[in-house]
Order: sequence, then C-alpha cells, then structure tokens
Amino acid sequence: VRIKHPALPKKFNHLRIAQISDLHLGSFNYRYQLLEKAINIINDLQPDLLFFTGDLVNNFAWELKGWDDVLRKLKAAEGKFSILGNHDYGDYSTWETPELKAANFSSIIDFHSEVGFRLLRNENQTIKRNGEEIAILGVDNWGKPPFRQDGDLGKALKDIQKVPFKILLSHDPSHWSEEVIHDSDIALTLSGHTHGMQAGIQYKKRRWSPIKHRYKHWAGLYNIGDQYLHVNRGLGWMGYPGRLGMRPEITLIELECG
Repeated sequence: VRIKHPALPKKFNHLRIAQISDLHLGSFNYRYQLLEKAINIINDLQPDLLFFTGDLVNNFAWELKGWDDVLRKLKAAEGKFSILGNHDYGDYSTWETPELKAANFSSIIDFHSEVGFRLLRNENQTIKRNGEEIAILGVDNWGKPPFRQDGDLGKALKDIQKVPFKILLSHDPSHWSEEVIHDSDIALTLSGHTHGMQAGIQYKKRRWSPIKHRYKHWAGLYNIGDQYLHVNRGLGWMGYPGRLGMRPEITLIELECG
C-alpha cells in the first residue's frame, strides 16, 4: 500500500511500515511452525517500523506459552509498537475472582515488552530522523457497544500537537469514523478487528464480505481528504479454524512525501 501525504517530513520519505493484527495465538494450539513463514515474510520486507494492532490472544495469558521465542524474531529498524484489542482484556470468560482476571491481564501486558514491542496505552512516542519527527499513537480498545471504549484519544495526543505527521494504532476501525476524523489531524490510522469475517470474495480490486453490513470500513485502505485508515484482515483466526476467500494478511505500507 502506497500513501502520498503532504504532511510527511522529507526525512521520512519512503518510510516502510509493516502492519500485522489479530494473532489470536490460542487458536494455533501451540503449533509454532505455522507462524514461522509469516515471521520470515515480515523480516524479508525490512520494515522501518512494525505495528501490531491488537488481539494477541483469545482470552487467556496461558495461550502465550512458548510464543516468546517465535515473536522475538520479528525485526524492524526503528521500532516495534503494539496495542490491545478487545480480546486481550479477559472479558470473554467468567473469573472466580477479580484478582485472577487482573493477573491474567497483567501477564498479557508484560508479554509485549518481553518480545520487544512497545505497548502504547493511550500514549505516544515520537520517531526522529535528522531533526524531523513523526508521532506514533496507540489507544486502548475503542469500539461501539458492547465492545469496550477504553481508548482515550485526547490523552494519546498529549504534547504532540506540533508534530506534523501522526500515525494512530486503534484496534477497532469504528473509532476512525466516530472520533478520529472529527477530532484530530491524524494522518494515518491502522486497525484490525474485523478479520474480513474470515469469509468473502476478493477479485483484483473488488472485495465483498458479509462483515460489510456491520462495519463500514472492514478491509483495506480508506480516506477522507488527507486522513487515511487501513484495516488489516489479521494473521490468525477466531472460531472457525480457517478462512474462505479472505486470506490472512501482512501489510507493507510505504509512505511518500506528497
């Protein structure tokens, strides 16, 4: 995906971004070799930045066992960043005590840093090149009910108003149309969540999935003026153990000065 944007600083021309999303590691049932091909593809792309846009697990921290050795192999020259998805909070089961749920969540949070990702929770980080900079923002899950709305865009934008080019990581693409394009100058938002419903039809530039009846923006690139949204269809799966006409996705985004 190539995006030409007038606000991109010249030092960042041809910036290469790899985006992955929705790993749902529990669905792999510890078959680590299934992701090895994807790891190699991502590293061969030689991205400057690598973004993971949420849903690391289905629900439980025990799903992460052994995956640290696999995901540590991911490389990006200028940083790896991640956010939480709706499945990462442990909301989809009954817990005997609040403390057990909190411990599960804490283990999932800690895993991100263990595999070299900077987890952004309603916060930001700037990336600098020879005196010019861009900003990477990440928010907690923000979705329409019944999904959580923990994402705080205002907090994530704190102290970066003067940074000319901003990239937001927000798991649910609904956030873009509900808040981002109305209340910010964020140039590029990266989301996942929909999986393209793991079923659909894609032919050349045409695509269709039943998920379109629930999400206006459900796969690929969208824009309103100079504000862009890319929705990744995910690498893993949830529920049905496969995909019909809606293949897993690794996105390479190249930014150009416009």
